[in-house]
Order: sequence, then structure tokens, then C-alpha cells
Amino acid sequence: MAPKDEEKLYDETGVPAEGDFSLEEILAEYGGSLEQHMLRDVERELAEEAEPASQPESPAPEPQEKPAPPAEEPPDPALEAERLRQEARDKLLAQAVDLEKLEKELPRAPRPISLEEVVGSTVDAVMEEQEPLLRPRRSLFSRRKLEETEELFAAPAPEPEPEIEPIGPERDLRDAADDWRDAYRRQRGAVVPALLIALIPTVLLAAERYDVTVPYWSGEPGVQSIFLLACLAAVALLCRSVFAKAAAMVHRRRCTGELLAALSALAAAADCAARLLLEDRTPAEPYGAVACLALAAAQWGVSRESRGMYDMFRAAAMDDDPPYLVTDTEKGACKQRGAVPGFYTAAMGDDLSVPLQTALLPLVLVGSLVFAGLSSLGQGRGSDFLLNWSAILAAGANLSLPLCWSLPWSRLARHLQQTGCAVAGWSGAEKISRRRAMIVTDGDLFPPGTIQLNGVKVFGEELSRAVSYAATMARAAGCGLERLFDGLLRAELGRYETADEFSFYEEGGYSAAIHGESVLLGTAPFMRKMGVRLPGDINLKTGIFLAVDRQLTAVFAVKYQPSENVDFALRMMRRSHITPILASRDPNITPALLKRKFSKQGKVEFPDLTARVALSEAEHDRDLPRALLFREGLLPYAETVAGSRRLCKAVRRGTILSILGSMAGALLSFYLVFQGAYDLLSPLALEVFLLLWTLPVLLMADWTGRY
Repeated sequence: MAPKDEEKLYDETGVPAEGDFSLEEILAEYGGSLEQHMLRDVERELAEEAEPASQPESPAPEPQEKPAPPAEEPPDPALEAERLRQEARDKLLAQAVDLEKLEKELPRAPRPISLEEVVGSTVDAVMEEQEPLLRPRRSLFSRRKLEETEELFAAPAPEPEPEIEPIGPERDLRDAADDWRDAYRRQRGAVVPALLIALIPTVLLAAERYDVTVPYWSGEPGVQSIFLLACLAAVALLCRSVFAKAAAMVHRRRCTGELLAALSALAAAADCAARLLLEDRTPAEPYGAVACLALAAAQWGVSRESRGMYDMFRAAAMDDDPPYLVTDTEKGACKQRGAVPGFYTAAMGDDLSVPLQTALLPLVLVGSLVFAGLSSLGQGRGSDFLLNWSAILAAGANLSLPLCWSLPWSRLARHLQQTGCAVAGWSGAEKISRRRAMIVTDGDLFPPGTIQLNGVKVFGEELSRAVSYAATMARAAGCGLERLFDGLLRAELGRYETADEFSFYEEGGYSAAIHGESVLLGTAPFMRKMGVRLPGDINLKTGIFLAVDRQLTAVFAVKYQPSENVDFALRMMRRSHITPILASRDPNITPALLKRKFSKQGKVEFPDLTARVALSEAEHDRDLPRALLFREGLLPYAETVAGSRRLCKAVRRGTILSILGSMAGALLSFYLVFQGAYDLLSPLALEVFLLLWTLPVLLMADWTGRY
């Protein structure tokens, strides 16, 4: 009898209880069973053949005439059995065995395992260890590649990072301010003399228009041409900055109003010379006076742009580390802590008028040449080509083209420089004003000194401990109450504690764990929703309540005093259609409080708690500066954003109006010169036409600084 330990290793069927079989054991068992089965069949056949040989032999027949062959020796049974065994083995190895028939013939195990499963799983395991997972696998009995049916999902691609605006070589702001100051001083001195020289032929033309005889002018075409040539030469010498800027823009592949003004002066000078040299030229007055006026207007625009850049860089250079900067976010303009790198690059970018004029003014320039050819060469009047071209080009070179950006820009830069702010040119103004929204925080609406404490009431607790808990909660919240409780904490000689598990609540309060105690700080509605019982005789709209372990500990009577500057800033934002986004952490600062404290604050956007906390944290970021603020309070911040919005509106409208006037003037002048109506298209009438198109731009430039 087997020992008990050996009995535990086998079950009732005689199979090892654990059921662990190696591949060699299974193959040996199945292969041996098949061989034994076939050998038994062979031995059975041999036994049947050997039985007749063992019986007694019958008497041999009588010999025949022919002698019988000698009898063969019977084969050895052992050798014959061995031979049959070898043939069986060769037959088993040579022929493919049907697996289904093999499974039927094999003896059944207590837990049947097919040979295909065992071999296949073993081969797959080995292949997975040695080869990559996605390598095409082959079947055990076939060379055809197996297809991968399992779908492997690729990892999600990382989100593209936002494109970072490149920062070019940054110059020192003081050096930039000095350069623009020198440029402004050179350019402004030429504006008045150029304008006076341009007005001289205009006055003479006006006197002749009203039948006033001017000696050495009236009826003297040669004298008029020479005088106009002299005026053009003098004005061109004074306005050489216009030619320099036009050449610089052409080098950058830009076409602006300065280029049209310079070409108009050259065309008018060539026409004056043609009037002296060509006898068959139409006896019409040259348009030199109009060209002189266009150069003077362009010189004024160049000087005003230099003045605006000088004021902007002078304000930006007041401090290398400004207290605040204004940047753009997805929600709107945001006041942040930051530095000046990137300000110079943004300030030196092109304004909106440059790409718009570059796209449309070449049509006017090319159209003037085509129209001049059609109205002169096309009608057999080749000597009038310069006359017609100077007229069409003078009408297309609208006086407001060089002024649509420079005048509003200089007006705003001057105003912001006086208030301690600086905006980074068109790029900065457009980015901070395009969303028409401003993110305002507790400190913007109620600056230091406007939040006051009217009284404290403690319930069964020491005042110093209650103030310590309240100051700790206010500091952890980062709200406007921090300064208030900080002063009270210093007066009570308290100290800050450590707040753990701090949380904000949408209902208007905070919670934290201090020394293992559950501390709540917030408004009365928040306390009621948190299950804290409040006395019925306390009625404070802006009170702050402190509770420890759901028990009321202290009540702070807080008063919010409105500031006149904040009230003026809110009214300015309302007039400029700028929506303030209230990113407050103080539970008392809500749109309802602003409506009670300020007269006309307009529409206020009040996002949910998560958005408010995120927007208030954006104040500590450091993004590229679009504007710099050197003063505290909401008013400088609002003036910068509102002024930028007005600047963008004025530049857009002025540029579109100037380009439309340029096209309209070119088409109208082409029609008149084609008809030969030079009396209707006199230089004086053309100047009046151009001044009328310039008047709206002047009004919008003045409107930019009035907000």
C-alpha cells in the first residue's frame, strides 16, 4: 500500500492531482500509446500466421516427375516483428495524421487537452518572448502568415502647444526714446514752412479764381510754371523725410500714402517742365499746388507718428521693472505682474493702415498710369500725358492717407503718457481691445483703504485667536480682505496659522482645517447652508462670519467704500462698450454690491467660482506686454484699454475712408480729363475735394483721446 503522502498526489483516476503536464510527457504518452496500439495489431497478425506452422504436418505427396525445389527456411519471428515495427514507425513519420481521428483513437484523459492547443500555445509563448508583438506569425503546420485581428489603438497625439510670439532684438527703451525724440524735432520744424509754401500758389489760384489780377502771375503760363517748380523743389527739400519713408517702405515691399505723395510731386514737376517745353500741350494749369499740399500733409503725418513713438517710449522707459503690464487672454485684457521684454518688438510692428494701403494703393498707382494713357495717348493727345497723370495721381494721393494712423496714435500716446501708461503701438492696442472685455479683481474695484472694519463681535472665544483664524483664511483665499485682517492681526499681536485642505465654495465662503478644527469663513448665506446657526439680531449685508467646528465664533462688520476713480473708470468702460469680467475672491464683491455702490457700472460678467479663481490667478502670470502701467488703480487700466479700443476704431475707419476717397478721386479725375473738362478739375477744386475727405479723419483723431 502506498504511503499517505503519495496518495495525496493522485486523484481517483490515477492522474496527478495538480494537473501539471509537460509537453514531453504528453507527447511521450500519446506517441507511445499509438505505437503500442499498432504493434499489437502486427503481433496479432504474426500470431495468426504462426498458428498453422505449429500444427502437425500432413503426409507429403508422392514426388512428381520434376524434382521439387528445396524448401525455404522459415523467417525468424523476432526479426519479422522488429521489421514490422520499423515499417510502422516509418509509416507514422511519413504520413500526415488526421488530428480529429487521432483524438478519437487516443485514450481520454480526465481533463482532455488537444495536441494542437498544447503545441500552438507553447510555440506562441516562445515566439512572444523572442520576437516583437506585431511581427507576422506563422501557423504551426502552414507557411501562410497569420493576420493580426486585434486592433491596437495608438496613443493620442499630444495637444499642440500654443505658438509663442517671437521676440526680436530688444533695444533699450531709453535709447529708442532718444532716437524718436531727435527724429520728431527734425521733422516737426519742416511742417509749418512746407505748409506755408504750399499755400502760396493756392492763394494765388484762389485770387485768380475770383477775377483778381495778380502781377507777374495772371496770364503768365511760363512764370506760373517756374514758380510752381520752385515751390515743389522747396517743399520736397523740406519734406525729405517723406521721400525717405517712401523709399524705406518700397524696400520692404510696402506701398503707402507717402509713396503716392512723392510720386505726385514728381509727376507735377515733370508736367510744369512739359508746359514750358511742349507747345501743343493743353493750356491747363499744372497741379503743382496740390502736390505741395500733399507733401506737407505727409510731412505732418510723419512728424506726428514720431511724436507718438517718442511719448510711448518715454513713458515705457520710466521704470525698468514696471509694477503692472496689460496682456491679452482668451477672456479679454488682463493686468499682470511682468517685465518689459517684448514691448519694443510689439511697438515696432506695422499698423493696420500699412497692409490695407499696400493691398489697394498699387491699384490706384497702376490705374493712374493706365487712365493717363487712355485719356491722352488713346485720344491722340500724347503731350497731355504728364498733365493727365499728375491730375489723376494728385486726386488719388488723398491727404488723409498718411494721417489715418499717425494722428490718432499721437493723440492717444500723448494722453497715456500723461496718465503714466504706455501701449505697444498698433499691435498692443489691437490685442488688448479686440475682445471688448477686461478682467477686474478685488484690488481693482476696491483698492487699499476702501475696505474698512466697523466692528467685531466674538462668541465664546478670544479675540486674538478669532482674528488669527480669520486672517489665515483670508490670506489663503488671496482676496481683498487680506489687508484688512492683516492690520487687525497686527493690532491684536496675533500670528498666522497653517491652513490645510483649503477650499472655495460657490455660496460665498471658504473652509479649511486649522489645528485639526474645521474652520469656515464667509457670508451669512454661506453659514446657513453649512449648518451654522446665526443669531437673529444680526443683519449685515457685507458682514464676514467665522465658525469653528460648525459653531459661530466671530462676526466682522466690513464696509466697502466706493472710490471716485473706480466709479469714473466703470462709466468710461460703459461708454466704450467694454465689459468688466468680475474675477473676485471676496465673497461680498458681487454684481449686486457694485450696483449698490457705484452709479452706472454697466453690464458686469460674473463667471462661476472656478473661472473666477482661474482668472484671478492670471494676474500673477508673466505674458508678453501689450501695455505698461505705472500707476495703481482701475482708472489707468481702464484708460489704456478704452483708449486702445478707440484708437483701433479710428484707424480702421480712417484707413477705409482714405482708400475709398483715393479710389473715388482717381476715377472722377479720369472721367474729367478724358472729357477734357480741366475747368471743372482745377487745382483749387481738387484741393477742396481732398480737404473734404480729410476732415472726417481729423475729427476721428481728436475723438480718440476723448473718453
